[in-house]
Amino acid sequence: MTAPAGMKEVAHALLRIVSGLMFWQHGAQKLFGWLGRDAVGWFDWPMGFAGILEFFGGILILCGYKTRTVAFILAGQMAVAFWWRHFSLDNFMPIMNRGETAVLFCFIFLYLWTTGSGKWSVDECLARRNGAAGK
Repeated sequence: MTAPAGMKEVAHALLRIVSGLMFWQHGAQKLFGWLGRDAVGWFDWPMGFAGILEFFGGILILCGYKTRTVAFILAGQMAVAFWWRHFSLDNFMPIMNRGETAVLFCFIFLYLWTTGSGKWSVDECLARRNGAAGK
C-alpha cells in the first residue's frame, strides 16, 4: 500500500515540527521550570547547557531553520545523553534505563540531518526566495 501523493512531504514536515516541539519542551523544563519540573539553571553544567540546546534547538527544528546543522548537533547531544546518563553494562537496553527518548530523538535528528527540513520551513522559504532572485 502506498501513501497518497504528497503525503511523504507532509509526514516529513510533521515529524520535524512535532519533534521540534517535543524537544523544545525538554529545554523549557530545564531552563524555566515549566511543564512540571524544577529549573536547573542556565549555567549548571551539563544540564543547563543541555537545556539551552534543547530549548533553542527545538525552536529551530520546529521552524525548520538551519535544520541540517542543528539536527546534526542535536543528534550528537542525544547520543552523548544516552551513553553518559542512561547506558550501563548492567542496564543497557534503552527501555530499561529510560534512555528510549534520547535514542529516538538521536535517530530522528539523524534523519533530519540527511533529509533537511522539507516543506513548511524557513529553509524552504529562503531557498525559494533565493532561487527566484537568481532567475
